[in-house]
Amino acid sequence: MIDVTIENFEAEVIQASMTQPVLVDFWATWCGPCKVIGPILEKLETAYEGRFKLVKIDSDAEQQLASAFGIRSIPTVILLMNGQPVDGFMGALPEGKIREFLDKHIPPAEDMPEEEIEPELDAADAGPEAQLEKLQHAVATDPSNDEARFGYVKALLLAGRTDDAKVAFAPVIAKTSLVRGFDSLQKWMNALDAAYGKDTAEFDARIAANKRDFDARYARAQVLMAQQHWTDAMDELLEILMRDKSWSDDLARKTYIAVLDIIEPPKPKVAEGQIPPDDPVVATYRRRLSSVVLS
Repeated sequence: MIDVTIENFEAEVIQASMTQPVLVDFWATWCGPCKVIGPILEKLETAYEGRFKLVKIDSDAEQQLASAFGIRSIPTVILLMNGQPVDGFMGALPEGKIREFLDKHIPPAEDMPEEEIEPELDAADAGPEAQLEKLQHAVATDPSNDEARFGYVKALLLAGRTDDAKVAFAPVIAKTSLVRGFDSLQKWMNALDAAYGKDTAEFDARIAANKRDFDARYARAQVLMAQQHWTDAMDELLEILMRDKSWSDDLARKTYIAVLDIIEPPKPKVAEGQIPPDDPVVATYRRRLSSVVLS
């Protein structure tokens, strides 16, 4: 059993789950049921003789990780395989039920597959699933590769795999103030959370009644971001900027830039000495931002 923090999460959970199922126990010192289930999980880790790895995360001490997994009550136990959460349960289940849970995913000892060498993906294969797999592999191979992690989390979000994206993003949450791309991804995930179950129509009447209702305009932009209507979202943010450039500590401009970061495609390879062309949509909206901010 290993205690996991934000610092060792990538190595002890994500990377480890590429070769062995990892069972994550979210607990807290004040939690009575946690003290019941903890020894059971440790007993089963020994009984299963290395067929899964048990780690524990103190949800009070590691609130960023608990938030990334959407933990709402403890104990919560989540099983990860190949870098992704595959199943979980809440509450102090009896040992028999936990064995049933594990046996659904972990093969018997005699059926454990031999280690396979993962085939290298053809770089020419540009399919979304192939690209996602390549990015996942790149992050697992080099967790400090910020460019690969940005691409991986972005690809997961584009695919609608928000929970998986939050797990992949958790190890770099503390870097959002240092790496602009991570801050942009955080704003996108914030928009997804804020826009859940909402539609732009509920903000239209407020905006029609008061064009300076910036809270409504920003909420509408977040819904559009969640729907991946990127240019519409930037148009709404521009409406705020044209009326108040510094509203809410420059939030509209910062979010606009985040959208530009998200939609900008990777630069194509060009001959040495040449400058790759800008994406026309990104270039147009950069000019629109400049004209508003500098006016």
